[in-house]
Amino acid sequence: MVFKKLLGAFGVGGPTVDTVLATPSVQPGGLIQGQVNLVGGTQEAKISGITLTLVARVEIEHSEGESDGLASFARYSVSPPLILAAGERCSVPFAVPAPYETPVTSVAGQHLHGMSLGVRTEVEISGARDKGDVDPLGVEPLPLQRQVLEAFAALGFRFHSADLESGHIRGTGQSLPFYQEIEYLAGPQYAHLFKALELTFLAAADRVEVVLELDRRSSDVINHHVLDRSSAGQDLTAVVDGWIQQALAHGGHGHGSHGHGSGGALLAGAAVGVVGGLVLEEIMDEVVEEAFEEIFED
Repeated sequence: MVFKKLLGAFGVGGPTVDTVLATPSVQPGGLIQGQVNLVGGTQEAKISGITLTLVARVEIEHSEGESDGLASFARYSVSPPLILAAGERCSVPFAVPAPYETPVTSVAGQHLHGMSLGVRTEVEISGARDKGDVDPLGVEPLPLQRQVLEAFAALGFRFHSADLESGHIRGTGQSLPFYQEIEYLAGPQYAHLFKALELTFLAAADRVEVVLELDRRSSDVINHHVLDRSSAGQDLTAVVDGWIQQALAHGGHGHGSHGHGSGGALLAGAAVGVVGGLVLEEIMDEVVEEAFEEIFED
């Protein structure tokens, strides 16, 4: 679905923008490609630049509970200054990378309820900036991520929900100011030991970090693991089962293992903790909010 909005910041008769994604779905680290189509208004416009911003709806905890806001996590300038004549049509092609830590929004074409990501187009004319065009972005998992998700499914775990949490997971290579939590209800063989499990992926070019948090009745159990490219294409069901067994055996904040979980501790104290905060935009842009609601709300 494409949103075409009048650039209200420039008044009646101003130019319009319509961003079309040639790749409405990508993988982390992949290229987001498309073009920004501009149509001149009733008079000439001097465009200082066009910026694409990747945005996501993120939950943040505070003293009064939880609320959500819009977080931008990557910005790309895709056009030099240009002059758009009255009524002129202009297309600006682009190809920008999705960060490797970009959260997954769908698996096998099925949208993960609770995930809202988009590409926002900002056009600046004579010092005025308009954020008037937002397009939804789908993100499918990397092969290693997909293999881990398939392993949980094979073990009888059932997807429950997904969201983005502000903060940082200590002891990891996390670079974005938020992280994704994918929650599964425990498989039948584990239901008597814990109720649910939260999974976080922190991907990089050569590896995928996996943080597991088991929701036990007495306390949470957290383990950290790393898969490198050598694991690609392999059935990870036994590996993931081993991770869970290891977490249950430790019964507390666990260390990590490398590759298939057979190595020693990767990081000491790989416990999950939220430190610092995420500065969210104080007021979610109405255009972005309406777009997200129309796209992602059931």
